[in-house]
Amino acid sequence: MTFQPRKRFAQHWLQSEKTLHQIISAAELSQNDRVLEIGPGTGILTRQLLPLVQSAVAVEIDRDLCQHLAKQLGQTANFLLLQGDFLSLELDALLSAWPAFQHPNKVVANIPYNITGPILEKLLGTINAPAAKPFDSIVLLVQKEVAERLYAQPGSRAFGALSVRVQYLATCELICPVPAKAFHPPPKVDSAVVRLRPRHVEMPADNPRLMGTLIQQGFSSKRKMLRNNLKGLIDRDRLTHLLEQLKLNPQVRAEDLSVANWVALSNQLNTGDLLNRQDTEHITEDTDSAPLP
Repeated sequence: MTFQPRKRFAQHWLQSEKTLHQIISAAELSQNDRVLEIGPGTGILTRQLLPLVQSAVAVEIDRDLCQHLAKQLGQTANFLLLQGDFLSLELDALLSAWPAFQHPNKVVANIPYNITGPILEKLLGTINAPAAKPFDSIVLLVQKEVAERLYAQPGSRAFGALSVRVQYLATCELICPVPAKAFHPPPKVDSAVVRLRPRHVEMPADNPRLMGTLIQQGFSSKRKMLRNNLKGLIDRDRLTHLLEQLKLNPQVRAEDLSVANWVALSNQLNTGDLLNRQDTEHITEDTDSAPLP
């Protein structure tokens, strides 16, 4: 049966065998692994995964594709298919009914690009609330521009709020670029495979919500100096003093600060340093749940 990709689900199906092999290689799979796949589509990646792992759970929102996958792979002992929106599913609760598929330790997926941010947040958690049970690794096929921001280094043009938020929670590396022609239908952008390795935060922020607010405000206008972007939160002279204490140029821009710098800056602040305290408290409640990209 031939399926036509649906725009409303942002479906672009990978057809490149080379890229499939690169994804599988990056996942470093073994017979002890329990894999989560988001958006299996027609199952081209799923079929590659199943012989290599202990179990695979696939979450697909498209009901017609679920029926197709159930017919093709439903009798495979180590495969479980869940129909629904990954962002709204309570995966741990659902998997309690299938002990053999509980607690997946790796993610391997070609995800819908239009919900990359919310998916990353659900997999990694946030600065304020990191994932309680982090995955060993997360291998994703994503839009090239997003990939560049994920692994960008301080001082580069691609380094932004997404870079800081994700790199606070995980290391990220580029596996390979993927041209648009590797998909059907070809998307309007190129793609890339990235690997995230969630990790214990070695230097956690004393006040994660405040750090989230600083990041949001700090990157609100990338052309401006940090002290100008934060002037509504922190007195200019106080911020200049803090930056000098951290051996940073007072004229520094947000993209020049490393993750460690952001942690150190937020740790140096206290509530007495903040202007418009009530507004700031409101911002800190909402900041960390904003879409990551």
